[in-house]
Amino acid sequence: MSREIINCAVMFSDVAGSTALYDKFGDTKAKAIIENCINLMADITKRYKGVVIKTIGDEIMCRFPTAEDGINACCSIQEAVSILTGPDDNPMAVRIGIHAGEAILDDNDVFGDAVNVAARMAGIAKARQIITTEDTYNQLSEDLQEMAREFDTTSVKGKQEQITIYDVVWDEEDDVTRMSFTPAQSSTDAEITMTYSGQSKVLTQADMPIVIGRGAKADITIDAPLASRSHVMLDYNRGKFVLADQSTNGTYIKLNDGKEVYLRREELPLSSRGAISMGEKVDESSPLVISFSVA
Repeated sequence: MSREIINCAVMFSDVAGSTALYDKFGDTKAKAIIENCINLMADITKRYKGVVIKTIGDEIMCRFPTAEDGINACCSIQEAVSILTGPDDNPMAVRIGIHAGEAILDDNDVFGDAVNVAARMAGIAKARQIITTEDTYNQLSEDLQEMAREFDTTSVKGKQEQITIYDVVWDEEDDVTRMSFTPAQSSTDAEITMTYSGQSKVLTQADMPIVIGRGAKADITIDAPLASRSHVMLDYNRGKFVLADQSTNGTYIKLNDGKEVYLRREELPLSSRGAISMGEKVDESSPLVISFSVA
């Protein structure tokens, strides 16, 4: 096949936690678990007019004729993988990055801008996430656009300007309930009080999850210059409030014992009390720091 320029959607998807699977179950069993997941993703890709380009270890690379086909496939993959379980009955998870644009097709493989950007989106995605670009978002139907929320901006090698990226919320239960930063009246056993810029809010597990960042669509909007639009997500899992960083510059948390923890695409259960800073070390005198107290 001769080289040709095509417009397509390129998707990268990899199995989250694959290293832990090898550590826990050994090479043979872990490889079988991952191959089962890869085969499932390949089958769904073909269902949506996609072509599997290659698989490398725990990752699959595919292309689709349109952004719409690609995003629909991504959502179906996440839904299918979410009900898979490993030998320990823990759910499987994948992270997906996808971008629709111009690429060079050469003997089934693809190269160029669409591939580079899609790989960057996959690098940003966390488990159970679908991360895509504004260019891809603009090619989607209204129904699919309603499933996506503006997530952040990021740089891509070879591009001078930062690009806007979106998180496609494929799981209705994972969508965020929007609320203003004003005192709330709710009562459940577990509560976390968050104080920012002189205002305090008491939150319960019923309010979760919430997004904190500098974007107008965040549940708690902060003015920190190094904060991402959707910097962190606060959720309630297994009896604990859990803070998950999803930012470019990371998050610093100063705990009650004085220890400072740095998160970069990681999670931390919150307990007792402490302070949270977006993108820079905690300065408890700064009005940009969020203090928290768990009861």
